[in-house]
Amino acid sequence: MSRQLLAMALAPLLGLFILGIGNGFLATLITLRLDAAGESPVVIGWVSSAYFIGLALGAMFNDRLLLRIGHIRAYGSFASLVAVTVLMQALFFEPWAWFVLRLIGGWATVGVYLVIESWLLTSGDQKVRGRLLALYMISLYAAGVVGQLLLGVTDAMGETAPFMVIGMLASLSVLPMAMIPRVSPLIDHAEPLSPMRLITMTPTGVMGSFGSGLAVAAVYTLLPLYLQRIGLTVSQVGQMMAVVVLGAMLLQYPIGRWSDRHDRQMVLILIGAFCALISAGMLLLPLQSWILAALLFLLGGGVFALYPVAVSHAADRAPAGALVRMSQGLLLINAIGSTVSPPMISPVMAWAGDAGLFWAFGALSLFLVGFFFWRRSVRPAPVPVAPFAPSTPMSSVGAELAVTEELMQGAIEHEHMEDLSDLVPDVEVAEPLVGPPPPDEPHIAFYPVGEDEDGENERLADEPTMTGDDSASASRT
Repeated sequence: MSRQLLAMALAPLLGLFILGIGNGFLATLITLRLDAAGESPVVIGWVSSAYFIGLALGAMFNDRLLLRIGHIRAYGSFASLVAVTVLMQALFFEPWAWFVLRLIGGWATVGVYLVIESWLLTSGDQKVRGRLLALYMISLYAAGVVGQLLLGVTDAMGETAPFMVIGMLASLSVLPMAMIPRVSPLIDHAEPLSPMRLITMTPTGVMGSFGSGLAVAAVYTLLPLYLQRIGLTVSQVGQMMAVVVLGAMLLQYPIGRWSDRHDRQMVLILIGAFCALISAGMLLLPLQSWILAALLFLLGGGVFALYPVAVSHAADRAPAGALVRMSQGLLLINAIGSTVSPPMISPVMAWAGDAGLFWAFGALSLFLVGFFFWRRSVRPAPVPVAPFAPSTPMSSVGAELAVTEELMQGAIEHEHMEDLSDLVPDVEVAEPLVGPPPPDEPHIAFYPVGEDEDGENERLADEPTMTGDDSASASRT
């Protein structure tokens, strides 16, 4: 990856990291504040779901603003809206007001994701997209870890202090986007991309994004419940969740680099098989502390790598003008998967016990493996082009190569077949395409390598040579 490309990606990644620090503990902060105020779990659930509803709505419409005003100004608009909604939550402590503000905040947050993903996808080609999106996910998860650590510090400052800190971070995230880059990616045109066209264009990318939404949402919402029910304390649950995020951070870039150098469909197949294997280990192995930590580390690396590889695969299949709307569509599909994940997986846990979470993980992983295998059999990876071999027009010694049949074919348009056959007897030529030239028109004779008329010059003659009556005519002149 070139330094120029890294410099171009630095601004959006740094902006995402700053904004993500605040978003990393906002959801936890809202849940804790509503619970402390005595609100019922139903109210807390509706306020929390408003954010995901906003994500889905924003993924449907935010591309229009991005295409109209560009990446930098769109980012500034969305980040400022995030800051405003968070600061207003400190002013209006009402569940209905927080529902509306969280919905708007989700709409603005997915706009930030859309700007950054489309920025990275349009900045690099398919050889580096996996690594760019891996850096994107690393920035997001690292910000989440830092945000969780800041929760206790800001909460001790007062009731409104955490909201003020989150709002300030969202505002500060605009600075890298406005100051660091010299130029933002240029979008010449945006092709329309309907949901059906997206599905038919890249079924693997669509299913990978949806499966990632199912798995990641289950990790964030149901894995802490599983860890608590197997006997871990609240502090230990936090440590194990940090291990999951750490695995996602450290394994993102190696997997992204691996996908840049190999068939991404096969990489997705292996990621699915790996997640299925880790799920089996959670069900069968004795869950001592170090074994549990190792398995969760690997689970985080596999589950959280699914989305960037799927998006990179989809970008490889999409036209250049459709990358923005492709990213928008995959974000929407991922948000839908995140929304339906708890209602789909929690009944499995109720039926099979706490271990039902990993039965669901295993079934989902095997389904994705089967789907990716089927898609690879229907539409295999493109065959690599033949390795480069120098040819006459490209070679530095092209002027020293022997006369080719193509050159002879061009020469016979101005030469008698019998004269040309006498000159180069070993080359079989076709019938002349045109008749003999006029008597006063000079002929052009070509000499093969090492055989000019004097027998001494070993290079192909650069100048045409006049023969026969033309030479005599020229001497008379």
